[in-house]
Amino acid sequence: MRIAEATKPYPRLRRKGRYADERALWIMLIPVVAYFVFFRYLPMAGVAIALKKFSPFLGFSDSPWNGLEYFRQFFASIYFPRVLRNTLVIGAYYLLFAFPAPVALALMLNSVASPPMKRTFQTITLLPHFVSFVVIAGLAVNMLSPRTGVVNLVIQALGGESVFFMQKQEYFKGIYTAIRIFKETGYEAIVYLAALSAIDPTLYEAAEVDGAGRMRKLVSITLPSLIPTIVLMFLVRIGNIVSVSFEEVLLLQNDVILETSEVISTYVYRRGLIGADYSYATAVGLFETVVALALVIGSNAIARRFRDAASLW
Repeated sequence: MRIAEATKPYPRLRRKGRYADERALWIMLIPVVAYFVFFRYLPMAGVAIALKKFSPFLGFSDSPWNGLEYFRQFFASIYFPRVLRNTLVIGAYYLLFAFPAPVALALMLNSVASPPMKRTFQTITLLPHFVSFVVIAGLAVNMLSPRTGVVNLVIQALGGESVFFMQKQEYFKGIYTAIRIFKETGYEAIVYLAALSAIDPTLYEAAEVDGAGRMRKLVSITLPSLIPTIVLMFLVRIGNIVSVSFEEVLLLQNDVILETSEVISTYVYRRGLIGADYSYATAVGLFETVVALALVIGSNAIARRFRDAASLW
């Protein structure tokens, strides 16, 4: 017994051998870790500007401290309820309409029997993700033009009058959501397609033996197997409700619809870069981050109460 125990490799040697075998994976991890360290974590020290009356001429260390003054200014300003409302409404539009779209697309692609046809449809729906949003926004504006846009030409052909879509405040949120659905649905469906491919095919075979049709297999096997992935993606999306994409909103908005299209990220851009009010803009951006963190923690706590296995932590 002692001889057998003496011949066993030490735990430290086993770990060393495992790290040597996985050396390529550790090397591939270095750029990812470096990205988050240098571009995510180290810049977080700059949030202290929100507590200072920062001046580029004085520098960070010599700028006087200002406490929570900029937070009080933001909460008391007339822009606070507007930008917060617009941000939350646009995020709610995305959760209500755009979030279920990749799930539906993945289910439809999974039901295609022909592999070449399935790959073709998936490629077509994936291509818009790789097109710059500058191009997508330009196409949308041209298509919705009141004089030469395809949409208004169809409306006029049906006997209607041209609609100034990009000058109507009530249309902005719907247009933005529709463009996001068009651009990102194919890309986001990849996660659900991967989850569908992991379902045990013997479950479907057993269901067919029991006489289950396509709809019964969808309700009893496919959707329950997708629930953990859907919940996880939903929790991640909850945290992004207040982080509405800055570039996409900025490219679509104009002065006429600014009241309903101004969100927190574009407000930070206007006050920080255009207005050179760096401390105020940093305070607003920090408020956005804190709200996003609170939403993620709260939604994760709710998910753990109903389904512990589908929570983030």
